[in-house]
Amino acid sequence: MSRLFDAYIMVDWSAASKPVTGKNSIWIGILAKDARLKFQYQSANIDTCLKARTFLEGIIAKLTGRGDRVLIGFDFSLGYPAGTASALSLDVSDQKPWQAMHAHLASKMKDKPDNSNPRYAIAAGMNYAISKGPYPFWGAPARDVVSTLSGTKPDFDGQPLPEYRLVETHLRDAKLGQPKSVWQLAYTGSVGSQSLTGIPHVHALRQALPESRIWPFEFEDGEMTEETLEGVKIVFAEIYPSLVPLKAEKGETPDAAQVRQIAHHYSDLDGKGVLGRRISTNNSLDEGKISQIQAEEGWILGA
Repeated sequence: MSRLFDAYIMVDWSAASKPVTGKNSIWIGILAKDARLKFQYQSANIDTCLKARTFLEGIIAKLTGRGDRVLIGFDFSLGYPAGTASALSLDVSDQKPWQAMHAHLASKMKDKPDNSNPRYAIAAGMNYAISKGPYPFWGAPARDVVSTLSGTKPDFDGQPLPEYRLVETHLRDAKLGQPKSVWQLAYTGSVGSQSLTGIPHVHALRQALPESRIWPFEFEDGEMTEETLEGVKIVFAEIYPSLVPLKAEKGETPDAAQVRQIAHHYSDLDGKGVLGRRISTNNSLDEGKISQIQAEEGWILGA
């Protein structure tokens, strides 16, 4: 059975505000074929977001230049709960809500060579636009707490935007992990800051690469096949490395182990012909939920 992809790049992102390597920094794992057409794995540990994007641009060009189709996974949310774009009064007259959010964040988040970023100020500003108070983003350190951004979680009961997307609720209900809310900016396991800082780079890559698509936003519901991938050389997707039990090798940081393992995981699924299965094996998802997943929320590949 032929594979859908020839190479698998997995990215463990970091929202660190200064250059950093090692634990809790950006790790990029690449599983691709060598000159003998055998899969070989290598990783890179990169100290800033801008350098990471440049590295990705280079490796993508190399792989697609030789004819490979590439799957690139990012370990942060690529979408927000349904209704977020509307709550921010973003223009969705000629674009989908997810596109409006990606463009909005790209216009706000300007990374610098020293890796500093204004993510807490951006979150506070979006909170003001949505609620005029400290909702829905939360988790700021004491120095960044303001009237519209708190260090503690707000009450989501009765609020217009839920704490979790459908995919996080699904994983939690299925006991397949405890994924955090995209609104949580800090503390153990949080992903909110990574999404705020990472989505603008995914947006930039998507804009620069016309043969790329973001899954599931730019695909029809149903199985991913050679036909649905016609003309597509790069697929960006959201991943959740905790789907695979962590088994770090001696001297390997957890982040490095996660990108290695998840790269092999998706390669193995592809080799078995099951990577292109439907958005979810959860048969309770109705058309309305599929619609909000594809329009705004996104989904985790393989969840």
